[in-house]
Amino acid sequence: MDSEEYSESDSSYEDISDESDSDEDTLDPARNWCRIDQENLAPPPPRFPFSGNPGLNTRMDGSSPIEFFCIFFDDDIVGYIASETNRYAEYFIEKNDLTPSSRVQKWKDVDSSEIRVFLGIIILQGIVQKPLQKWYWSQRPLLSTPYLKQLMSEKRFSIIMKFLHFTNNETIDLETHPQPGLRKVYEVYDAINRKFKSSYVPERDVSVDESLLLYKGRLGCKQYLPKKKAMFGIKFYQLCEFSSGYIWNSLIYTGKDMPLWNESPKYKSTTNIVMTLLEDLIDKGYCVTLDNFYTSPELAELLLSHRTDVYGTLRPNRIGVPEEITKGTLKKGEIIGFQKGKICVMKYMDKKPICILSTVHNTVIVEQDKKRKKTHGKSERIVSKKPQAIIDYNLTMGGVDKADQCLSYYPTVRNQQKKYYLKIFRQILNQSV
Repeated sequence: MDSEEYSESDSSYEDISDESDSDEDTLDPARNWCRIDQENLAPPPPRFPFSGNPGLNTRMDGSSPIEFFCIFFDDDIVGYIASETNRYAEYFIEKNDLTPSSRVQKWKDVDSSEIRVFLGIIILQGIVQKPLQKWYWSQRPLLSTPYLKQLMSEKRFSIIMKFLHFTNNETIDLETHPQPGLRKVYEVYDAINRKFKSSYVPERDVSVDESLLLYKGRLGCKQYLPKKKAMFGIKFYQLCEFSSGYIWNSLIYTGKDMPLWNESPKYKSTTNIVMTLLEDLIDKGYCVTLDNFYTSPELAELLLSHRTDVYGTLRPNRIGVPEEITKGTLKKGEIIGFQKGKICVMKYMDKKPICILSTVHNTVIVEQDKKRKKTHGKSERIVSKKPQAIIDYNLTMGGVDKADQCLSYYPTVRNQQKKYYLKIFRQILNQSV
């Protein structure tokens, strides 16, 4: 169930139920689920002590935007792109019978400085948006962008885009490649993703969700997600810091060849995805918020064994959920809950039933102030009641949504891009910005 189905929280982050942290190394779950007595609630389970050191993990000489960007697109990455682009251009010219008038005959190798200018133009095109790329070099006063002409000619930009490449096609071995579905862009994607992780340490609360990159071309791993704005495209699984939306880790769905956690044969795919994204953060006291696509008792027990807390919406038909959760009906405002060790599963009746799993909450219901606008233009403050778990879920689940919002400000991805690997590269560039 998506977080949009719940009202936004008016409480501050400090109000989340984590007043005390657990000093125990392990919290063994009980064998059976126990019904929670709503009249005599025990305190919520304490969170694991947080041992992370949030913040920038890279030494900076200044604080300009270009310096932050160069943390990710450093000299090694840019030099690699220039080298592979030149290699592919040479290969193309040798393998094709070109006419003397072909523009490809005038190809000159690019260097790192020219690639940086090229990337700068792509970023600028995301700020100054035009429906056709050639309009950026138009001579018409209403369409022209004079500064771009000073940086690079249209012909040079177009031919670099034609040969832009990120891997050596002749050395690709599909049997040994870590992710064959991304072979055209994997080296750059993997290097930038590792930069995202090594350059910054996220705060304790993170969230995992999917993001969809619009792509309508032919691609075996193309996904259909009707609730997403793009609906069709390339699916990213992302782990984001909830407060900033910083994309700390991501996975691109490519089917069965998607690299997952090293213990993946034991668990369901959704559990493997979360553990893969969290692998470098476990055993440090982090808390991850999930939607019902991922949340399960299996995942909760696995995360607890690695000193990591979790909460999120839950599908009542998940294996391991108490049968009583799916039975019977509740009146609006009623709640039932079951406890097993540190894991609490609850069902609350709002406009429709909502199931939550949490390792840091009990079933307490709290009052929440909300504003409701009246028809005559005035507003009055009303009080609603909700479980603290739902309020906190609404607060911390939006990390990926914040990331998508930030990406929409400077959209370097163009809908006309036909090659999937260039589409992914533009998205990576956008994330770095």
